[in-house]
Amino acid sequence: MAEPIYNDDSIRSLDWKEHIRLRPGMYIGKLGDGSAQDDGIYVLLKEIVDNSIDEFVMGSGRTIDITVSDSKVNVRDYGRGIPLGKVIDCVSKINTGGKYDSNAFQKSVGLNGVGTKAVNALSTNFVVQSYRDGKTKKVEFSKGEIVQEQDIIDTTQRNGTAITFYPDESIFRNYHYIADFVESMIWNYVFLNTGLTVNFNNQKYFSERGLYDLLSKFNKPEELRYPIIHLIGNDIEIAMTHGQQYGEDYHSFVNGQHTTQGGTHQAAFREAVVKTIREFYKKEFEASDVRASIIAAVSVRVQEPVFESQTKTKLGSQNMGPEGPSVRTFINDFVKKELDDYLHKHADVADALLKRIMQSERERKDIAGIKKLANDRAKKASLHNKKLRDCKVHFNTPHDKRYETTLFITEGDSASGSITKSRDVDCQAVFSLKGKPLNCYELTKKVVYENEEFNLLQHALNIEDGLEGLHYN
Repeated sequence: MAEPIYNDDSIRSLDWKEHIRLRPGMYIGKLGDGSAQDDGIYVLLKEIVDNSIDEFVMGSGRTIDITVSDSKVNVRDYGRGIPLGKVIDCVSKINTGGKYDSNAFQKSVGLNGVGTKAVNALSTNFVVQSYRDGKTKKVEFSKGEIVQEQDIIDTTQRNGTAITFYPDESIFRNYHYIADFVESMIWNYVFLNTGLTVNFNNQKYFSERGLYDLLSKFNKPEELRYPIIHLIGNDIEIAMTHGQQYGEDYHSFVNGQHTTQGGTHQAAFREAVVKTIREFYKKEFEASDVRASIIAAVSVRVQEPVFESQTKTKLGSQNMGPEGPSVRTFINDFVKKELDDYLHKHADVADALLKRIMQSERERKDIAGIKKLANDRAKKASLHNKKLRDCKVHFNTPHDKRYETTLFITEGDSASGSITKSRDVDCQAVFSLKGKPLNCYELTKKVVYENEEFNLLQHALNIEDGLEGLHYN
């Protein structure tokens, strides 16, 4: 076999749009066709809307109009409008934007000068029009290349920016937007920005109480152990309660960005809640008992935030700003004062919270013995687990195919045989249950450990301690 040639001609320099189109995953995460909530076409929409949100945060424009069809997206805000002389640069020159100046955008989410350019490069048609002080400029692109540029002309339209784009079907094959996924994104925007109105496909979205409304929308009142605690301070907002479910349920945000994988702010909040509650009740509760069944939303505003990827799903910032306190100290201090004050003022809530913690403590002790036996059985079984035909890639790894990981659950070994033979061994696993599974709705967690089938399935999924280590998407 001839040795590959590696010389000066092997080295290539790509311009911005070529690189984005060649490696789109670096900029928007997974591609997909729109059938999953984290598919790339929703990231494209979010990158455009984020800029409009930044305008609202800076006090300009309280309304955003969004229209989405199967293949076309239109976003119009009523902020300050892109400076007319920089319209082309702001959407087609990588690392160009107003957010490098922290005075212009104090606590913005889009700081890298990449987002809108990625949308431009990954769209077959991209039109930007800025309205500013009675003047307007419009430019049309295709795959990052200018197709048509309009001179600055007079206008009677309100200040702001309008962007229309069609994602490139050669990259997002057979894509379509699902309205429910877009609606979920918009609800998050209005929960995080009280006073903002978003009109999506002629339907109005608005929130008066921020994160309180978020928890209220997704949880039934009868399933909450006590009324939602809502705390607001400078650059921080928290809503929390406890429910009936197992595990912990968090919604965390930074500068309006939904950090689905958490980060330093969520870790600091989890720590602060335990510390404050221990000090309030003067008891050294187990951290797991305090946080069991917690339902919480936390939002912070950080100057020049550092995320662990361009998709901004996990905060990596250690400090609230270049000259600010650490994220951990800031959140700990806020929770310690505000939550402690709240519990002192609301004795009924403090009593209900204590009962929930004591219940979690009893449940933990009740299943301690059976849990140990079940885990010992699971460990032995995992060495030669005939029920699980595992795949090579897991969802909790950084592998490119992590989003494709799937677990097929079959009834009986015969049913799993044909699937095992035809599956993709890289990302498709098969687990065979023996007989009809037990209906454990409204039963305790102890049942899961006592039922060998469910316990083995729990270990196959790797969800005993929460969803963070989930093996399959």
